Amino acid sequence: MMELRKVDSNNIWKIIKLSVNDNQLDFVATNTESILEAYTTITAGGVALPFGIYNNDTLVGFVMFGYDTNGDDDEPNISVGNYCIWRLMIDKTYQGQGLGKKALQASIEYLRSEPCGRATYCWLSYEPENVVAKALYNSMGFSENGEMCGEEIVAMLQLFD
Repeated sequence: MMELRKVDSNNIWKIIKLSVNDNQLDFVATNTESILEAYTTITAGGVALPFGIYNNDTLVGFVMFGYDTNGDDDEPNISVGNYCIWRLMIDKTYQGQGLGKKALQASIEYLRSEPCGRATYCWLSYEPENVVAKALYNSMGFSENGEMCGEEIVAMLQLFD
């Protein structure tokens, strides 16, 4: 069973040790960077929700969500009043087992529970060269909306019909 667990003192050091394959390093920040970014976002009054991804009680990845805007210059318009999957990674040991798709589904279900309030969309962004991520997101119903977040392509998913 796929489960999201908040980053806390029991799992933070294990989450920090997770990593992707060398050919993916340019596509995702390290979990240390993500957790530091979550901390600075929260202390500045923004929303960052970091979680460990567990498959049958085994830590396999990391995901972090945002909500609404953080005031960054390159934020897409879709960010206003909506959720963002800010980071998503599966550790290299567990890749190729369909866990990314299961983690993404668990993430969408969590966001549909409205942890920070109602939102129409969930959005994310990815490097244009990351064809694996694009295929995963498209398979889950995300579609590009024409916006960019810095140098990354923005895709969105309607959370409710």
